[in-house]
Amino acid sequence: MVNEGSKPQASVAPPHKLVVLKFAESRASELESLHSVVANRLNNDFRCQRNKRRRTTGHDDRVGRNRFRKKRRVGKEDVTKSDSSKKDEKKVSRHLRRRIELSNNPESGFCTSGDGTKRLRTHVWHAKRFKMIKLWGFHIPLGLHGRGRGSRALLKKLKCGALVHDMSYCTAVQLEGPEDMLLSVLSSVLVPSPSTNSEERLHNMLSGDIFGSAMLHHAGKPFSPTIAPVTYMWRPLTRIAVNREVHNVSLCDEQQIIDNGAPFRQLWVWIHSAAFREGYDALRSACERQMDVTGHSLKCTSCEGQLGNLELIGSSAFQLLGKILQPANCISESSWHLKKCSAEEDEDEEESKKTSILKNEEQISSSAIISLTINDPRTLSRNDIEVVPEGKPPGLLRKSKEQTRSERDAESLSFCPNLDDHSVAERIDLWDASRGICPPVEESVICMEKHHRRKEFIRLGGTHLGIQNASTERNSSRLCPILLLKNENLEGSVIRWSIILPLSWVKVFWNTLVSNGAHAIGLKEKHQIACEAGLPYFPLDFPDCNAYSHFMAMEAVASDQKAKLCPPSTRPPKVPIPPPWDCVRLTVDKESSKAGNSQSQGEEDGGHGVPFKGFVARTSSMLIDFLNELGANRLLLFPKRLDQKNCMYKFTKDKEILKQDAVNSEANSCKKQCFLRVLLLAHKEGVFEQGAVVCAPHITDALTFRSKINNRELQIPQYSLQSYFLEIQSGEWDLQIPEDPAIQESYRWPIGFITTGFVRGSKKPVAGALCEATLLSRLREEQWKALLVRQRKEVYVLVRNLRSTAYRLALATIVLEQQEEDVKFM
Repeated sequence: MVNEGSKPQASVAPPHKLVVLKFAESRASELESLHSVVANRLNNDFRCQRNKRRRTTGHDDRVGRNRFRKKRRVGKEDVTKSDSSKKDEKKVSRHLRRRIELSNNPESGFCTSGDGTKRLRTHVWHAKRFKMIKLWGFHIPLGLHGRGRGSRALLKKLKCGALVHDMSYCTAVQLEGPEDMLLSVLSSVLVPSPSTNSEERLHNMLSGDIFGSAMLHHAGKPFSPTIAPVTYMWRPLTRIAVNREVHNVSLCDEQQIIDNGAPFRQLWVWIHSAAFREGYDALRSACERQMDVTGHSLKCTSCEGQLGNLELIGSSAFQLLGKILQPANCISESSWHLKKCSAEEDEDEEESKKTSILKNEEQISSSAIISLTINDPRTLSRNDIEVVPEGKPPGLLRKSKEQTRSERDAESLSFCPNLDDHSVAERIDLWDASRGICPPVEESVICMEKHHRRKEFIRLGGTHLGIQNASTERNSSRLCPILLLKNENLEGSVIRWSIILPLSWVKVFWNTLVSNGAHAIGLKEKHQIACEAGLPYFPLDFPDCNAYSHFMAMEAVASDQKAKLCPPSTRPPKVPIPPPWDCVRLTVDKESSKAGNSQSQGEEDGGHGVPFKGFVARTSSMLIDFLNELGANRLLLFPKRLDQKNCMYKFTKDKEILKQDAVNSEANSCKKQCFLRVLLLAHKEGVFEQGAVVCAPHITDALTFRSKINNRELQIPQYSLQSYFLEIQSGEWDLQIPEDPAIQESYRWPIGFITTGFVRGSKKPVAGALCEATLLSRLREEQWKALLVRQRKEVYVLVRNLRSTAYRLALATIVLEQQEEDVKFM
């Protein structure tokens, strides 16, 4: 204020508190004028319009009082009991008990329903929006409500946004022991074995820089029954200078050097919940056998209920991670060098070193593991997330000099042994999750702090309350250790990131991801994404696993129950679930009889749909071993190798090779069936569904479909549709060989089945199938000789949906001819 004849004075700061009555008295004239203006507009009728009224009778407690009077009348009969005993005997309602249970966030473990089924930490969020299903011992989101026709919108979000899926139902098995013994255990149960990798890749795995993927088996032989695909990772080593000598030791306190010189190591093997019990038993038995041989001890424990896993998929996944992650420690564990931090060290240079990892996605190698310590993402304001300074990666906030120094000192002290229990618990490594990691601060505390900060910003909050008292945060933390895993980004594949974090922090990160633009998906949407990416989906694309049989048995029961709800006139024809894989044996025996081999067991045994027999070659080495065991070196199969000595391009240059019989009779008489995963692309038209049968075409079929003049379709008669596969009394399905000449003309022999169908709305729809290896080789030989298309790598096949009579021509691409391994999965 400036008075006349006086010097201007400094403006007085507004008060911290605002008294409403005094403010209204001082502004009475203004309020009266506003009231008159409003009254003129409403014609002095301040009643709410009838069309805008809502039922606001929630304040009426007459119904509740009447219910209380009834209870009181009943209670008068028992006058001997005191009021305290009545309160003790009164049971809390199920609604209240359920609400309290689901709102809790314990340090470890899942809450369960009445039948023992586990609930994810995001169960409440999913149950309000998704269709839930009891599967593999969990309540898992199956998909969005509706008929499942949102695939086009899903693919659009995959291309332009980010998708998130809660994979906390997958569990890790922790192995501890000497490094050489752990390598022996992995070599006996994993295919491909870690020792088969290149020296550089094996070194990166052992140092904890990258993770590996393999197939878990019961025994050491690659042809033994398969359990499930797994992902394994080693705990990294740290170089610590002690008395001027550098020793390679682990980060855990139990690190020691074994007598034979092998370091004590720790690793995780992640197993899907559909096969966790079987996989855990296989690893434990392998450790016991190894301990019997060497005499040293190995430890095999389950990390169930300790770790969570959130999977981010899409082109914007990395950008979303950069928005929400505020690293307190951005240096990977494998590159940690504990040294004395000088106070004169440049602050900007230190911060640039820490934030360089999340700066550019292209600089991060495939299968990389990044260890981070993240600040609570709920503490980030909206301005901090959206407004990013130039030259700095998103999600990394500018800090004061004192704050940066304090965090840097805390980071250097976090690995020192002489610390109190509270600081060690707050800075504990994720690999030590079995010891317990502090859960996050309660949501009410975070909301109250934000409320006080807003009041202080507008100077209405009085004195600054600060952080809650020590008793509130004694058992909680504002820092969370996580592991970021980058899945291999092959050409044309989708981008995937996995966040491994403590189970108590899953809900915090989930809410932050969803509120910042991530779209949640269920199992159905994930299956569609796997098909779009050309990756196998567990367990549907793994018929050689027991988890596949259990899952398909549940699908068969659900399909039968759904069919019973329809009237008999509109009920769809019943199809075999799962597909009768053993029927392919009849085709192999037929081809062997053509080659002059009298050992034909298919006609004696029949094509009964027994559980899957044979094996699926997931690596080029497995396929090569199978070919060597058959003695069929001239089979037209070309598994990709690193040396590229047996590539298809060099083979097609040999003009004399096709003059010989490429497939000998011994190959078809083998009792062991080898299946290969192929990708099917429709030649001109057609939509391939899951469970469709893949058949061997005649040469005339391929010529007919390729001809643009003749548009005649190949079909089987309508009356023979339900007799192609016939269900017998035992519940199995039998392949019926027709005797009618009219049906034999259009009959085509099966060579495999489709495990993953087309995704509607895809620009290039691709289906995944498993076909018999020797039959694919014979088809390629016939087509190369007759059609003169030796330059084409694909094989012509016919596909027929089980409820359709029409055959469609498709091009089959063998996956192992394009890549050396096929062990990546979703």
